[in-house]
Amino acid sequence: MANSLQYFFSTFYAFIFVTDERLNDIVGSAYYVAPEVLHRSYSMEADIWSIGVITYILLCGSRPFWARTESGIFRSVLRSDPNFDDMPWPSVSPEAKDFVKRLLNKDYRKRMTSVQALAHPWLRDDSRPIPLDILIYRLLKSYLHASPFKRAALKALSKALTEDELVYLRAQFRLLEPNRDGSVSLENFKMALAQNATEAMGESRVPDILNAMGLLAYRKMYFEEFCAAAISTHQLEAVEGWEQIASAAFEHFEQEGNRVISIEELARELNVGPSAYSFLKDWIRISDGKLNLLGYKKILHGVTFRSSNTRHH
Repeated sequence: MANSLQYFFSTFYAFIFVTDERLNDIVGSAYYVAPEVLHRSYSMEADIWSIGVITYILLCGSRPFWARTESGIFRSVLRSDPNFDDMPWPSVSPEAKDFVKRLLNKDYRKRMTSVQALAHPWLRDDSRPIPLDILIYRLLKSYLHASPFKRAALKALSKALTEDELVYLRAQFRLLEPNRDGSVSLENFKMALAQNATEAMGESRVPDILNAMGLLAYRKMYFEEFCAAAISTHQLEAVEGWEQIASAAFEHFEQEGNRVISIEELARELNVGPSAYSFLKDWIRISDGKLNLLGYKKILHGVTFRSSNTRHH
């Protein structure tokens, strides 16, 4: 089955378009529809969900979401979680279960990409090269335009990455064909895209992403910083050991200069107004005016007042 999935993800990768457009039509068979499709706002991550449903069925012989009617299935997709407790799941390998869980995450931002699925321990085949992941370009773009404070938070997070995460990042870095000194620049990203991009990517908005990465034209990036830039905090949250990773990252953040920060400065960092100050106070230690672990996590996400307000009410 692993070989079949490897072929499936490799084929799926070749047809990926890079676009920020969100679709809104409810299409597809009820059992395979992703939650965001039912919310009428979705993109290619919905296909990853469908592959997760198929994999779940192949591993245990039953559907992860079931009901007698289509509307009942839709409610199950939105409200229920897949069962990983009944037979045969206790005998299924931890790697296989982690693989399915990371595809069937209701938050599309936390799902693996097709390339990450190929790099997952359950599917990984060292004899088969991992293709270029366009997600790297999107994350690099965001990193380059982030504040120094957030970049420092991401650099600390990169020091706590698991070896499995580093396998994927090393493969992506190698595809950029680093210079002799082990660094990459904007030119490396352009050449890698020219050599590895699919026809679908060539017809998409990749040039816009490259233009937004223009800041990299004036400096070099080494592997350590590349790891920080290519991290998806949302995806890491889907990893079973996320809390340990976040705690270890926060220790690095403390050691590397977690400085005193005012409520006003934190508000500017997160682009929120005075109405959010009451929430921000919970993210700074009273004892020394530095970020606590919760505040560190919020910085990683760049959380907005709307999301924090929703979460507290």
